[in-house]
Amino acid sequence: MGAEQQYIDLFEQCAQLIDSGSAPALNAPRRRAMQAFAAQGFPTLRQEEARYTDVPALFAPDYGLNLRRTLVPTSAAEVFQCEVPNMSTQLYLVVNDIFHSASPAAAQQLPDGVLAGSLKDMALSHPALVEKYYGRLADPGSDALTALNTAYCQDGFFIYVPRGVRVPRVQQLVNLNHAGADLMSHRRLLIILEDGAGLSLLSCDHSLDEHQFLTTQICEIYVGRGASFDLYELEETHHLTRRCSNVYLRQQADSRVLLDSLTLHNGISRNRVHATLEGPGADLALMGMAISDKQQHVDNLTFIDHRAPRCSSRELYKYVLEGEATGAFAGKILVRPGAQQTDAQQTNKNLCMTRTARMYSQPQLEIYADDVKCSHGSSTGRLDENALFYMQTRGIAPQEARLLLMSAFVADVIGQVRIPALADRLRHLVEL
Repeated sequence: MGAEQQYIDLFEQCAQLIDSGSAPALNAPRRRAMQAFAAQGFPTLRQEEARYTDVPALFAPDYGLNLRRTLVPTSAAEVFQCEVPNMSTQLYLVVNDIFHSASPAAAQQLPDGVLAGSLKDMALSHPALVEKYYGRLADPGSDALTALNTAYCQDGFFIYVPRGVRVPRVQQLVNLNHAGADLMSHRRLLIILEDGAGLSLLSCDHSLDEHQFLTTQICEIYVGRGASFDLYELEETHHLTRRCSNVYLRQQADSRVLLDSLTLHNGISRNRVHATLEGPGADLALMGMAISDKQQHVDNLTFIDHRAPRCSSRELYKYVLEGEATGAFAGKILVRPGAQQTDAQQTNKNLCMTRTARMYSQPQLEIYADDVKCSHGSSTGRLDENALFYMQTRGIAPQEARLLLMSAFVADVIGQVRIPALADRLRHLVEL
């Protein structure tokens, strides 16, 4: 065993210290999770789910871990960079993998019954609620990174919206990588919407220091009958940041969910989505966009499991790659027996702006029902030289013409953003 052994040994030495910095609900599955991790080991390039990202190499360096929960001083001024102009949000801050603070008015402005804040604190104050959901979707036995996160995670972000409550204001979670040395963080998100509830969440990742950061993030999302949920994940870190994120989603009947993953600046990112449409009439929009250059690497793996009839899913991922950037997309849609009248569409489109950029695409459909409407497709190419020439003949500078064509290429992904101020900000960032 290679890179795994250091994490197994550290856990055996520090298990009590890890427990002491967390809560019983988070401690309960730790040892089973570490056993699952030791049994599986990191996925390798020989395995289908990891063929585009060398996961063991990401975890091989000797990163520091903040197991004693020392809070890094962080000022509001450092967070300001993540604010989107003209968008009023309720702000929550996680520094590395410790919940730091919420905006002063956040608790007072939340509707009655809504809980939001530190996962650790909520596990102490509402243990039955957290125990009911924590770790139920994210099975450590099915994924080594989920197992490692479950073994080491001590805190994160929690939000609960009770039955019939709609949260009118966008909630914003800022995740900061901030340390004086190379650091590994294991953070967790637990999001619960009961029947008829509604919520929009913007989650932003930033790195404040020029150190190597490695983050594992596990997000479990429960969306009840008739509920609606929008999640926008925006990554604006730097070239030394490594991010491994797994999102687990379960939707009940007639629910509506939008998941939008937006990677604008990063080092190496590996994002997995495992979505289960469990109730009839559930609807999922799964979107992704990556703008990458230099040696940046973005790997998106998605799995949509249609288990009930009359459900719909629309999946659209787009990449724009320059320099020696690498992109990968592997998406699978499974339509199970009995999931009749499923409407599922999967599309992956990519632009390689240079000859040294690389894109790998693997769309898949697996269908066991006969009354369905399903499609999938992928295309990779370069900018239309004729369009570039035409724009230049109309007096548009070459670089401006390239930016205009790039913006037009990703416009349909940004167009799915249902927060106007955020959509405007994304258009501006794409053009930088």
